[in-house]
Amino acid sequence: MNAVNGKHASAEAEALQAVEAHHADMLRHLNGLVGLLTEAVEAGDPGAGQETQAALLDWCDKELVPHALAEEGPLYSGPHGMPEARLLVDGMLAEHQVIVGLVDELRTADGVAAAVAAGAIQRIFALHLDKENRLLMPFVVQSPGLSLAQAVEGLHELVGEGAAHHHGEGHHGH
Repeated sequence: MNAVNGKHASAEAEALQAVEAHHADMLRHLNGLVGLLTEAVEAGDPGAGQETQAALLDWCDKELVPHALAEEGPLYSGPHGMPEARLLVDGMLAEHQVIVGLVDELRTADGVAAAVAAGAIQRIFALHLDKENRLLMPFVVQSPGLSLAQAVEGLHELVGEGAAHHHGEGHHGH
């Protein structure tokens, strides 16, 4: 039993590290794009603003929103079924709705309004990731019957491209 728990603990730690690293990459990328958009708006450069806004929207559509939707599956469903975590997950699902709404707002905004929407996405996403990293994922890791490693297995939207595929390297004996 201890060997199984040890293996389980290392898989959980690896999964936690992979998701946290992916979160950090996503936030770094988002911060960069929002910074460029804000600079373009402050400089009064509509061309650069529109170009950066388009790049930000593309990233939101390809990375941010799919990441949120992927979380709503296996990562959220386990804790949501437990009374101790239900309210936390409900709050995080509400944040997803706010983020998706802000992305839609960004889609039709111009200039200062675009920079404001982008800044709101950036701050809410940062707060959301902090809750996931500090509250939700540690809860999953510590809860008997829940597995972060199983919840994120194969989901590159949650762990990044690299981590989703090297997961099975240590299992040549099967």
